[in-house]
Amino acid sequence: MENFKFEVIKECPKTGARAGIFHTPHGDIETPIFMPVGTQATVKGLTVENLKDLKAQIILANTYHLYLRPGHEIVKKAGGLHKFMNWDKPILTDSGGFQVFSLSKLRKVSDEGVEFRSHINGEKHFITPEKDMEIQKALGADIIMALDQCTEAGASYQEALEAKRLTKLWLERCFKAHQNENQMLFPIVQGNIYKDLREECIKDCLPYAKCGIAIGGLSVGEEKSVMYDILSHIQPLLPKNMPRYLMGVGSPDCLVEGFARGIDMMDCVLPTRIARNGTAFTRKGKLVVKNSIYKEDFSPIDSSCDCYTCKHYTKAYIRHLINAGEMLGAQLLSIHNLHMLINLAHECREAILADYFPEFKEEFSANYDLSKSRF
Repeated sequence: MENFKFEVIKECPKTGARAGIFHTPHGDIETPIFMPVGTQATVKGLTVENLKDLKAQIILANTYHLYLRPGHEIVKKAGGLHKFMNWDKPILTDSGGFQVFSLSKLRKVSDEGVEFRSHINGEKHFITPEKDMEIQKALGADIIMALDQCTEAGASYQEALEAKRLTKLWLERCFKAHQNENQMLFPIVQGNIYKDLREECIKDCLPYAKCGIAIGGLSVGEEKSVMYDILSHIQPLLPKNMPRYLMGVGSPDCLVEGFARGIDMMDCVLPTRIARNGTAFTRKGKLVVKNSIYKEDFSPIDSSCDCYTCKHYTKAYIRHLINAGEMLGAQLLSIHNLHMLINLAHECREAILADYFPEFKEEFSANYDLSKSRF
């Protein structure tokens, strides 16, 4: 705990949105924040210098993927993820639980852990909570996640209840196995869309939440309104003196709505994934740059944006790159999309500090076309 501390600087009295500072061994993180995802120790298509230019304060890496390749022992020999990927700011690793959850036909879950087959070569693996802590210790991230059991949208109450039971069991074992004072372990709140299970899971997590708690199992196929309802319900139940991390959520509208419900940290692969498919975020909704309507459009993606891409390139040029299969197109759109989300989080923070977050949220929502926000 000596190496980690969270301070709430200001809280919006109307919404509960918070501006804070999260102190970690590799630097302070100003919240609320959007965190770029570097699944395999790289944010696809971008250099560390690109990320620093974007003012990224922290990035994520994925335990499951790095365990399979190059292997956590190799990363450990390199000096941990920070040295391996030349990133000197905070890093968060997830437990790999969501990735294993996604391998529904390749996995077998028991109280002891998860048996699964690699999506790369079919090789069989078995991960226990203790093994998961060993892997994340070797990776050396500042913030690590407990192994949890996620359920899909539409899961029955009984399925969600069983997943909550396993999440609690595994959390207890992760906590006992976690011995690194330079890593902060976040418990993960599960429970699907069932409010009583969410409440129970928060109670399960609280004894193990020392400086951070995560909310998992949302944005897995349910309507956004359902997610917002769950977040509103659990908001007063979450600890106030530690950062709250909503996992895997990251469209512009979800950022603003999440922060308005007391969330401090959010991440998602969406901004770089849709960039590779020729789609950009804008303040008015998504813009599919690869469409033919932009063939002769020599204006920037967003005239109000001051990112590198919008300062130097046009829709027509980026459309050409995407349709020609040139990797620069995806890189330029990734820069733009990440800039928008990182900057949007910063604007939310400034609005909270200046006591006009409700007005900021209202103005943003009025201009953002939800019909263009589905992906």
